[in-house]
Amino acid sequence: MKTKGVRTNKINIVTLGCSKNLVDSEVLFTQLKGNGMNVTHESKKDDANIVVINTCGFIDNAKEESINTILRYVDAKEAGIVDKVYVTGCLSHRYKDELEIEMPTVDAWFGTNELPRMLKTLRADYKHELVGERLLTTPAHYAYLKIAEGCDRPCSFCAIPLMRGGHVSRPMDELVAEAKSLARRGTKELILIAQDLTYYGLDLYKKRNLADLVNNLADVEGIDWIRLQYAYPSGFPMEVLDVIRQRPNVCNYLDMPLQTGSTELLKLMRRGITRERTEDLIHAIRDRVPGITLRTTLIVGHPGETEAMFGETYEFVERMRFDRMGVFTYSHEDDTHSFTMPDDIPADIKQERADELMELQQGISQELNQQKVGQTYKVLFDRKEGGYFIGRTEADSPEVDNEVLIPATQYVRLGDFANVRINRAEDFDLYGEVVS
Repeated sequence: MKTKGVRTNKINIVTLGCSKNLVDSEVLFTQLKGNGMNVTHESKKDDANIVVINTCGFIDNAKEESINTILRYVDAKEAGIVDKVYVTGCLSHRYKDELEIEMPTVDAWFGTNELPRMLKTLRADYKHELVGERLLTTPAHYAYLKIAEGCDRPCSFCAIPLMRGGHVSRPMDELVAEAKSLARRGTKELILIAQDLTYYGLDLYKKRNLADLVNNLADVEGIDWIRLQYAYPSGFPMEVLDVIRQRPNVCNYLDMPLQTGSTELLKLMRRGITRERTEDLIHAIRDRVPGITLRTTLIVGHPGETEAMFGETYEFVERMRFDRMGVFTYSHEDDTHSFTMPDDIPADIKQERADELMELQQGISQELNQQKVGQTYKVLFDRKEGGYFIGRTEADSPEVDNEVLIPATQYVRLGDFANVRINRAEDFDLYGEVVS
């Protein structure tokens, strides 16, 4: 067992949850480094005496992971392995009062918008000159660009506004400056993220301004791909489709969580749209941007979801043939509107429905991938693993979508593009060879 002694402070940042949390950790990382502090991210050595845990509180599984991670480091503190444990992020923001009582040995709790206070606690100054600067924890060739914080949508099942507050857009000039800084340091792909991209600009510019933002980012020299994630269907700004179609460095890709294919359930979820309008939007998107890759996520087991409603969602997926899809089982979140309804779908039924949808999607993905055999695609390579170089086409976002694998005997440089001819397809992976 280690015992406490005199040692130089070393800070380890542990990030849980989504890419938006990762960006927050990168901002903290940058500020601490700018203060000359010894800081790491996700260190495997357990040699840091100060730990900052950036938590997720989105759904039950994420909360459980966050709690277990906090407990691990609390135990490490009691064993003398670490000196200080600080907790930030969504779980901390939402449940701070209860957690302080349950885990009194945590040294401090911070909300999602308390970076200056956290820096002060860590004996660091908030450096305004570092706003827009980021030290990446992702591979250098791609970076997430968070264009807004919070959300104004009234979705009945979602606790994000409780943890992140209302929608706040970042100024366009600040985002362009950050993109230029990233490009100078080798970033080739920008992945635009927010709780809702389509709301961008309403608060600052009194109109939905996503199209103008993407156009300006597309002008940044060195950025080869710009990818849009987390678009909301209701009130979708159609002009952004023209930018996707016209600008060669904007990926033909759109991530749009739709949640369900049942109009009745969409009403219960307070999504502000019907299935019919959703289908019209999908058709319009595909007409305006031929060949676009559409990714979506769905929720099964929301209170009141009948077998008939689930059947509508199944048929919706069958007809729409999404290129990429994920499924969540409903999580009963405190203080949301859905929490006032009985959580009346048993866990095993929720999982069965999720499995049914993913089995359907697996078949669709297999069919769509088979159509790619013999075709050549521009691929950005992320890593080497198990005898393969592994990369992605513009149709695929890191960690959540399909991957392209080539034998490691065909050397490529990580972070670079290569043209790959596909010679074999599986349900969620493509295999090929470099042709140039």
